[in-house]
Amino acid sequence: MQTNDCDIYRQFAAATPDLPLFMQPWYLDAVCRGGRWDVALIQKDNRVVAALPYFLKQKWGRSYISMPPLCKQMGPFILAEFRTLKWEMRLFDALIDLLPPRLLAFEQNFNYSVQNWLPFYWRGFKQTCLYSYSLSLLPDEAFIFSQIKKNYRNKIRLAQEKLVVRHDLPLSELHRVGGLSFARQGLESPISWNLLQDLHAVLAERGRCQLFFAVDPQTEALHSASLLVWDNVCAYYLMSGDDPELRASGSQVLLQWATIQYAKNTVGVPEFDFEGSMIPSIEQGRRDFGAQQKTYFRVWKYYAKWWKWAKILKNGWK
Repeated sequence: MQTNDCDIYRQFAAATPDLPLFMQPWYLDAVCRGGRWDVALIQKDNRVVAALPYFLKQKWGRSYISMPPLCKQMGPFILAEFRTLKWEMRLFDALIDLLPPRLLAFEQNFNYSVQNWLPFYWRGFKQTCLYSYSLSLLPDEAFIFSQIKKNYRNKIRLAQEKLVVRHDLPLSELHRVGGLSFARQGLESPISWNLLQDLHAVLAERGRCQLFFAVDPQTEALHSASLLVWDNVCAYYLMSGDDPELRASGSQVLLQWATIQYAKNTVGVPEFDFEGSMIPSIEQGRRDFGAQQKTYFRVWKYYAKWWKWAKILKNGWK
């Protein structure tokens, strides 16, 4: 793809209010480490009607497409007026034709607006369903709280008696507590400090994020921390961390409720997305908050036959 396509996409993004946060050019600038992002574009009457941004990386002199860190969904995006089966079939097929040649692999999580992946199936791609959980923020706050399971409501009330929610601690504290669980297993945090710092800077510059910290006011001990981000239609519980020694305080549940309140009352978006998860214990917690299941697709194609086996050797059979 020519560099000019990225410039055109930046103009398209600036004029498209419902483009998801994770597909914004400035967001991709921050998270696409160890590679670069590019985009396939379809224009009609000198106007972009469909776009497929992607993260391009290199291995052994060949390119492959994967998901950047802290980027939940990408995939094709079509203007709302073209989201019909007739147009999707044509536009998705045309976007596939514009992917770079001689790829090793393509792996992406598609955004929620894509519920038809049939053109990709016809071109040899495979798909699996993933799930997130979201809350509608349109009812009043009392109603949202009433939909939370009783045991979680009790946890929130008890935590409110012991802890305070603050916003003024440094970003480094989120990174520190976010890495504690990994440190106990002898692992490094998957999110580097430089990445988090740069992403937070561009989010803060655009007024698209808020930090949350659950702190014991008596001891100043930090129990939990989280990062809330948002676009024009949804707030996302992007990242969180807890001190494993202090989890019994209910601090994580307290912060989740605090971020929901903030998304509704301060940001004013109609939806709150918990960002998954497919892990059973976490999934149960999302449902206990009254959140509804939301489906999105993971779509992939291994152009090189050995790619699948290389992934299995690296990550184990999944």
